[in-house]
Amino acid sequence: MVQNLSGNGDANSSQIDDEMTKLFEEEIAKMPSLRRGEAIEGKVLLIDEEGVLVNIGAKSEGMIPHREIRTLGDDNVEALKAGDTIITVMIRQDENGQYVLSYDRAQAERGWRELEKEMEAGNSVTAKVTGFNRGGLLVDALGVGGFVPLSQLSQEHRSKMQQGGEEEIAAVLETMIGEDLTLKIIEVNRRRQRAILSERGNNQEERDEKRLEIMSELVEGSIMKGKITGVREFGAFVDLGGVDGLIHISELSWQPVVTPTDIVQPGQELEVYILKVDLEAQRISLSLRRSQPDPWQIEIAEFAEGQIVEAVITRLTPFGAFAKIGPNIEGLIHVSELSENHVRHPKEIVKEDEKYTVKILRIEPERRRLGLSIRQVDPAEQINQIDESKLIQEPEPAVTQQESVDLPDNTVDEIPTGDQAVSESAEGAQGVESLVEEETSSTVNEQDDKSNEDPSEGEDSK
Repeated sequence: MVQNLSGNGDANSSQIDDEMTKLFEEEIAKMPSLRRGEAIEGKVLLIDEEGVLVNIGAKSEGMIPHREIRTLGDDNVEALKAGDTIITVMIRQDENGQYVLSYDRAQAERGWRELEKEMEAGNSVTAKVTGFNRGGLLVDALGVGGFVPLSQLSQEHRSKMQQGGEEEIAAVLETMIGEDLTLKIIEVNRRRQRAILSERGNNQEERDEKRLEIMSELVEGSIMKGKITGVREFGAFVDLGGVDGLIHISELSWQPVVTPTDIVQPGQELEVYILKVDLEAQRISLSLRRSQPDPWQIEIAEFAEGQIVEAVITRLTPFGAFAKIGPNIEGLIHVSELSENHVRHPKEIVKEDEKYTVKILRIEPERRRLGLSIRQVDPAEQINQIDESKLIQEPEPAVTQQESVDLPDNTVDEIPTGDQAVSESAEGAQGVESLVEEETSSTVNEQDDKSNEDPSEGEDSK
């Protein structure tokens, strides 16, 4: 009987052992299988001379050697205590089955992810210069080893290297070790362990932000001081204190300008009128002439419509003659206002540089236009009597659309200025040519109509 009980006890004990072993194996099977490079969160068990022992919930504990926890710093390592949470990366499993972990590589992995997020967001990061090579600077950005090529350094730093050889460049780069730089992220490639950053890109972004800030404070129609930074054939660039604007050649002077250098020179300080501020295109259109009194407006105040005055013929065109009635005031005598008879070309009636008595038909101050007439002046008042019987009787020449005349600002609509004419000064010329064609076409029609109408009816209409 005793033997039977004893036998049953051994059997029960063996069965319990088997069950415990099975449960243990099942628990082991449930433990995660770690892969190399995988990030792991664990709890500190012990800190000793070998490193930091960590419970990572696997078949074996993990060990962080001291060489793999340098980025934490000696003081922070000593401050670690049992139960603290720490994130590591599995490097390998040693011959005893223990996992070898790295805190430094975990930080680098986190840094790569953060760099990618910052690049996608278009943000800049602060990085410390750790070294250099012949190509540029080595930096630590969020725990990731990055590189700043020489071409991506700021203008200030590059200017120190422009005249130097490799030794001089190396000397400049060496002085930058330990500096903190604000950099723009150009490229992040975690697979190739490649991170490229730019100091110049960040500076450009700061300049753009400052430019928009300054532009938003500019008021169209106001006058402010500036400095000429460059002169081109189409105009001059002006620094308004951190942002550049353009004075188109047509806005340099109230008088015709041959070349901008006749009016302004680089480095010259002056006051300019703000014509237009385009925040979207980031363009500022300026005017020099509008910052000064308009001589045309001043002189025209002495004249009135219907007034009889003396004028000097300055130019002849197929559609009329230009004549000056003052130093800065030039008007147009349309071909239909030269004579009662049909006129094929103004040269049949008037000559350049000669004086004639004219009547002011209309004054348009806003458009700076002046309409004149010889036809409506009493012949007895004319300085130069016009013998219309000597008009040249030749076949009427065909007026072609290729004819173009250089029209002054004070007699025709102004050519588009500022942004509309910054990069396409040729458009201004096309605008003038188009206007001349319009005037020419109008003249031909008037001449045809006039040739068919009854002279007596013309007198009545007058």
